[in-house]
Amino acid sequence: MESLIGLKDLRLNMDKYATEVKAGKSFIVLKQSKPIFKLTPVDEDNSWEEVVNFAKIKKGGVNIDELLAAL
Repeated sequence: MESLIGLKDLRLNMDKYATEVKAGKSFIVLKQSKPIFKLTPVDEDNSWEEVVNFAKIKKGGVNIDELLAAL
């Protein structure tokens, strides 16, 4: 079961909750006692896919204006 936390508490203690989520804990975030979203760890096996790493294309990344102009 997920723990319930208030939105204000999340804003004030973001580092604490980020550490706990990274460790595997989930939270339901409430605003005025109503759930608005859920924080859960990323499933590293299936949920995240790198599409393009611009730092591999050009050291320091790619200038957004250059990228948009090329499109």
